[in-house]
Amino acid sequence: MGSVGIIGGSGLTRLKNLQVVGRRVVRTPFGEASGPLTFGRLGGQEVFFLARHGYGHTIPPHRVNYRANIWALHHVGVTHVIAVAAVGGIAQRMATGALCIPDQLIDYTHGRPGTFFEGGESMVAHIDFSEPYCANLRARLLAGVAAAGELAVDGGTYAATQGPRLETAAEIRRIEGDGGDIVGMTGAPEAVLAREIGLCYAPLSLVVNPAAGKSAEPITLEAIEAVMHDGMARVRHVLEATVPLVADCPICSCATSVGPEAIKAFHGRHQS
Repeated sequence: MGSVGIIGGSGLTRLKNLQVVGRRVVRTPFGEASGPLTFGRLGGQEVFFLARHGYGHTIPPHRVNYRANIWALHHVGVTHVIAVAAVGGIAQRMATGALCIPDQLIDYTHGRPGTFFEGGESMVAHIDFSEPYCANLRARLLAGVAAAGELAVDGGTYAATQGPRLETAAEIRRIEGDGGDIVGMTGAPEAVLAREIGLCYAPLSLVVNPAAGKSAEPITLEAIEAVMHDGMARVRHVLEATVPLVADCPICSCATSVGPEAIKAFHGRHQS
């Protein structure tokens, strides 16, 4: 198995429990990633960490270079990616402070480069995205949650919105009617790109606030930050417990979702 990659979202711009060995800047055919990859050991295993919004949290969700981030992780040998995100809770079981490991995704974003295969000199490829997250990696995450003495909601639909503003109450009612359980701004196209390039990818979400219209109280940054401070400490413990469990996680069908010839051809055109 290759290395584990961890993408940190809001509230997780660095892994305090990562034994840092060094940092590496990766040049990509798609521009600059959100920052250098930090690599070291977590739970005795090699890990590459990348802060999705930059290490100073300066990149808004609609400006994240998702293609460069995913390509950089793949380029250094990462095979399994755990994506951490702060989200709003829509479904009743998604209470503030809850951890969730979603199993489905709805994409409401627009205008974001969402594929590595844009035609022209690059081939066109159509991936099977019926199940957007790696089942094997999700199982390891759930086991890691238990090993860390935490609880998490198993399953749920992540609704990815454009941001950076929060949603209106009417938009949340629409998303809820569509089957969305939690709402965030970074789940797409990140998961799509991971599948295209052949990475096993699974999310770990922390509910930091009730979504718009789900509470009589206004949504404030102060309240969100208070939840993130404690919640991301729990997330770090879950990650430390999960990473060793990924050591025997097989490279599954996620790695060949566009077919081996398509991936081989893509890699041949995009070597840095």
